[in-house]
Amino acid sequence: MFGNSRAPQHIDKDQLELLKNAQKRIKQKKRLYIHFVVFLIGAVFLIIANVFIGVGKGLTLFGKNWFVFAILIWLFLLLYHVFNVFITHKFMGKAWEEEQLQKLMSKQKERIGELEQKLEEGVGHEGLEKKKSELTLIVAAAENNAIGKDNNLIWHLSDDLKRFKTLTNGHHVIMGRKTFESFPKPLPNRTHIVITRQANYKAPEGVIIVNTLIDAINIAKNDTQPFVIGGGEIYKQAIAIADKIEITRVHEAFEADTFFPEIDITVWKEITNEFHEKDANNEYDFSFITYVRNQ
Repeated sequence: MFGNSRAPQHIDKDQLELLKNAQKRIKQKKRLYIHFVVFLIGAVFLIIANVFIGVGKGLTLFGKNWFVFAILIWLFLLLYHVFNVFITHKFMGKAWEEEQLQKLMSKQKERIGELEQKLEEGVGHEGLEKKKSELTLIVAAAENNAIGKDNNLIWHLSDDLKRFKTLTNGHHVIMGRKTFESFPKPLPNRTHIVITRQANYKAPEGVIIVNTLIDAINIAKNDTQPFVIGGGEIYKQAIAIADKIEITRVHEAFEADTFFPEIDITVWKEITNEFHEKDANNEYDFSFITYVRNQ
């Protein structure tokens, strides 16, 4: 995740995208050409098979030989192929996708602008508004604080996933870009706030993009309990200002490339600890533990 004298040559993103699109178009047109050639050969073969060999001789539909309808159906499929390659590509190809993405980004910027306007009053000296909510870190971490490898979970705990869904349902979830990209799609019934340094980062409609953790917390100010859900770097920043930690402690050590920060017991007080043995749906022993910041 994370000896030649000649300098390596690099192709920028835009050039690479143009190259990929050109290769894709060449393949599409080659397939269409092959389809056309096969259609011509096939049509001739059907005529020869019927007229000279006698295949299906005497079989007619609506007074016409059967092969006429076979050729017409095949011709329709060929025309449909032509339509997809030239017409659909023109009106709904890469340019159309870019236009739709620009519209989504424009709406997103408008929404963020409105939120920022509302946040202008009452902002603290460090950019963080007066607290109206309980910022909570939610995580599943092993005994060695491992939380993931190659942007994926290391284990499967069905009860942990259910708990995560129950606790975060209806709330804002704050995360880094890599964590967001690990989801197949945005989680239902949650407002996603994604922190990234990438300019013009594209995300589905409804996903809010910010550049800092403070911006994310300010946007979630009206949520009674926004959740920080990863990854490792975001947890490190957030643990300094969070109010609560909901941790699923997996009682095993794992090799990983992403870790949760160490919980300082002089800063955090454990208030609940619920142990669960492994079973058919949970491959390791684990505990649901809740910490709150010492007053």
